[in-house]
Amino acid sequence: MTARTATATRLSRRTFLISGAATGGGLALGLHVGGLKEALAQSVLGTTGNEVGAWVFIRPNDEVVVRIARSEMGQGTLTGLAQLVAEELECDWKKVRTEYPTPGQNLARNRLWGDMSTGGSRGIRQSQEYVRKGGAAARMMLLQAAADQWKVPVAEVKVANGVITHAATNRRLTYGKVAAAAAKLPVPDSKAITLKDPKSWKIAGRSEKRLDTADKLTGKQVFAIDVKLPGMLNASIMDAPVFGAKVKSYEEAKARAMPGVRHVVKVGDTAVAVVADTWWQANAALKVLNIAWEEGANDKVSSQSIAEFLKQGLDATEGVFVGNTVGDAGQAIAGAARKLEAVYFSPYQNHATMEPMNCVAKWTADRCEVWVASQNGEASLAACAEAAGLPPSKCEVYKYHLGGGFGRRGFQDYTTKAVLVAKQIPGVPIKVIWSREEDMRQGRFRPVGICRMSAGLDDKGELVGLAMRISAPSILAAVAPARLDANGRDSIAFQGLNPQGPEGQLGYTVPNLLIDHAMRNTHVPPGFWRGVNNNQNAIWLECFLDEVAKAAGKDPLEFRRKLMGNHPKHLAVLNAVADKIGWGTPPPAGLTRGIAQHMGYGSYVAAAAEVRLSDRGRVKIERLVMSTDCGHVVNPQQVIAQVEGSVAYGLGAMLYQECTVSGGRMVEENFDSYPMMLMEDFPKIETILAPSGGFWGGVGEPTICVAAPAVLNAIYAATGQGIYTLPLKNVRLQRA
Repeated sequence: MTARTATATRLSRRTFLISGAATGGGLALGLHVGGLKEALAQSVLGTTGNEVGAWVFIRPNDEVVVRIARSEMGQGTLTGLAQLVAEELECDWKKVRTEYPTPGQNLARNRLWGDMSTGGSRGIRQSQEYVRKGGAAARMMLLQAAADQWKVPVAEVKVANGVITHAATNRRLTYGKVAAAAAKLPVPDSKAITLKDPKSWKIAGRSEKRLDTADKLTGKQVFAIDVKLPGMLNASIMDAPVFGAKVKSYEEAKARAMPGVRHVVKVGDTAVAVVADTWWQANAALKVLNIAWEEGANDKVSSQSIAEFLKQGLDATEGVFVGNTVGDAGQAIAGAARKLEAVYFSPYQNHATMEPMNCVAKWTADRCEVWVASQNGEASLAACAEAAGLPPSKCEVYKYHLGGGFGRRGFQDYTTKAVLVAKQIPGVPIKVIWSREEDMRQGRFRPVGICRMSAGLDDKGELVGLAMRISAPSILAAVAPARLDANGRDSIAFQGLNPQGPEGQLGYTVPNLLIDHAMRNTHVPPGFWRGVNNNQNAIWLECFLDEVAKAAGKDPLEFRRKLMGNHPKHLAVLNAVADKIGWGTPPPAGLTRGIAQHMGYGSYVAAAAEVRLSDRGRVKIERLVMSTDCGHVVNPQQVIAQVEGSVAYGLGAMLYQECTVSGGRMVEENFDSYPMMLMEDFPKIETILAPSGGFWGGVGEPTICVAAPAVLNAIYAATGQGIYTLPLKNVRLQRA
């Protein structure tokens, strides 16, 4: 929060829709946040009390409601941001509650709460400064109100746990008693707001219990899929299983005759929905429609044809973009005493959130509302307005906690379709729920990709050249082409491989280096998947480095260390996991070890694994040590939980998960063919938090990137054979 006065923002409907759509995958809008002077003395939820700045609402009973613009999807952003506000506010943490400001209110108040997107591990790191200033400004206003009431200098007034005191006269007031007066005061100038040094934190920096846990445990928490409104009907929808196909025909009569069915509606050019009294009735009727879609060239696409298309990219000279280059890698490798090459494959993968896509929409000629779980409330508002054919000012979005996001709920196709259905049944709330099969078929998939790694060693085993050619679709080209570089380059393709920059720089210094991307877009829609391209990039690079180290006759850790002299933060987390797991000492009988490091979303991460490989090739991951340096830690236990959750996501993908294509459509449609990681698969995890301060890094995604390569390198140590294709369920493993 800045204290500068907001400038009135005049947006055309088209401008708002474009900006909202462009941020659907969690990309930062880079908006200026409006001033606290725009604050209204009324809670977003209409609760009696006083708004002291946009982020703080104080009730007469001293309860503090902190407004959270970002979305809560299990990652703990809601609690972390509330801690930061409460820290500067100096309130009683036991009395803190939270609420979402709506996207419509945000727009109406000149985007006072700023960017509402939640993705790319940005929830805290890109909000922390202005939410802390919001808390600090509110504290200053409350203290001034108390000083004015007592007619004493504000410098003599102190506060702790929401109780204001004046020592000289032994007087005291609670925040609730002065909130009304504080709300009328001018906002402090931003230059007068000094934020606390994190070393002095009392609420932030502690492992406070999450604010949403109790309601989830008791079943009180309402998710979007639970929403019930008066007169509401339910809908099940089916879109073209082959992306890009249009509806050709469907048999409506039999479906309409089934119990509870009210409507059968076409949704755009590609989908059909059945609306009924209950969702189960709607879904049963949907199955008898016998929908036929027009045939096209995409019907012939398969995993095999996509693989051949990607292989062509390995030697392509056109549509190739350079991400990182030093010296002449090609010449250095060609003249090397020893050359190595490996080609890796990573499949499409689905988000597979536990709560399938759903949205409730109600449309009238002059108003459209949606109730939805979204990673980007503003993008939901944009999608609602576009589908409704109304200005954004006549639309509203009510956000709910997400039953899983992982990037999927940044895309608003499910919001759009719900509004398109509701528009055909004016005045009636319609809840559209995608079946699990529909949810799996209509994903926004982590891109398929192949990568050729090449290296050259001199006669002393020193790395003289390294080349990395990625052949894969571009996410940005599909979902936000305006975000591509001027020459068409997709910067996201190079996550963790950049020469510099806070989002993810390469942690090694190589005398001759070339990392490039042959953009090979397919008809399957790509999307931001937890960790995004960091996942593949880290696996390809870190696994290949183990092969290069072996060829050089060197220990994998020592080989890396020699390349990391100019990268102290990368090296620090690598050393931390190596020390913790006992690298350099013999592992327990039957176990082998692997190690990996990476940088993603502003954080430095590393992992070390101990793995048992049976004589029959069965993998058991026994132990995983994870280290992360995210600069500042707001809630240590929450960070540990995120690290462990990322391990489940990353290792599940490594072990089991792939999405294949046949006849142009996705084959895997439920958890029987797209299994999750189970508790029996889960290793013992030890997490090392190593915040070095001075910067704000992400937490929810970075450690995914190192869990898998550490395990794969431990398997490599056992087999002596590189693993070039994932998931592991497709690989025959055998001990050396």
